[in-house]
Amino acid sequence: MKDLTIKTSSSESVIHCGEGVFFRYAPALKGRQLFVVSDSNVLSYHRADLWRALGDDYQIYALSPGEKGKSMRNLISILKAMLDSGMKRSCTVVAFGGGVVGDIAGLAASLYMRGVHVVQIPTTLLAQVDSSVGGKTAIDFGNVKNVIGSFYQPEEVIADPRFLKTLPAREIRCGLGEIVKYGALDGDIYDALMSHSSDLSDLGFLGEITYDCIRHKAAVVAEDEHDLTGRRKTLNLGHTTGHAFELYYGRRSHGECVLAGMYYELYAAEKLGVCGGSYAEGLKTLIRAALGKIPAYDDVASAARLARFDKKNEGDYISVVVPRSKGECTEIKLSFAEYARCLTECAAQLKENQNA
Repeated sequence: MKDLTIKTSSSESVIHCGEGVFFRYAPALKGRQLFVVSDSNVLSYHRADLWRALGDDYQIYALSPGEKGKSMRNLISILKAMLDSGMKRSCTVVAFGGGVVGDIAGLAASLYMRGVHVVQIPTTLLAQVDSSVGGKTAIDFGNVKNVIGSFYQPEEVIADPRFLKTLPAREIRCGLGEIVKYGALDGDIYDALMSHSSDLSDLGFLGEITYDCIRHKAAVVAEDEHDLTGRRKTLNLGHTTGHAFELYYGRRSHGECVLAGMYYELYAAEKLGVCGGSYAEGLKTLIRAALGKIPAYDDVASAARLARFDKKNEGDYISVVVPRSKGECTEIKLSFAEYARCLTECAAQLKENQNA
């Protein structure tokens, strides 16, 4: 078990990470007025764990699983359920689930009575290594990801690898998307991933690397909580293109799309001379180890248009965070024509290689 504390100008967030932290720390929430947000999949596996840790004196709201749960309709329904249940300003919202649950529950907590306590208990690999930490909350709206949201730090995050044991292989790949991203940002994480590239899905290894990813993100958030200095922008590596693929094609999970986005953006970085050599090949090795076959998308120029709505963009340029060397990344700004051309060329190269 390891603990981290993120201290920002607005609040302090304590993160408990490791085997056993759920039953060590979650029972301390008993006695509070609790409103639990989860989804039907998570509850089908872990409702008994929730009862064992929290008892039965709480209200619960269960979403349908999947990205479509991050909707304005569900946000309003959660807020109405909190009001109808008599939740006070001293209540605590408990996000018990994956990234979708954490995002919408955190946003609801930030809005209800101008802000109530929130505790994140992430049950997926992606949520444990990334989305539960740092205070970004959001819903999707108008076919744009995370366009309505807030910065709202959880007072506590309880990340226990016990929940990973029930995840299907696709959910593990989803989380590996964020883990490989951290490998591109942190040299030590890169080295650890390369040494385990043949068994990235090993649960023992994932339990260990989760803390390292959280540690990296915690340092970034403490320095740039509200994404103002550019440091936090580095955490979006792979996400500009990944989000566009996720929205346009809709066939893969968020993390899988981030992995594909990293590959396509790495092609652009190599083409522009920003990154290359053995390091770029090492990153490609990790992306393939995590994702398998890289998708050679059709009509990639149309998918690229959705990147125009990315919050990181400035003016008419597409902002992309790409690796430069081990432990270093940089931001490149491309005209839409140049961005779409790079993605199209990468897709064509993938098709050519796969047909060879």
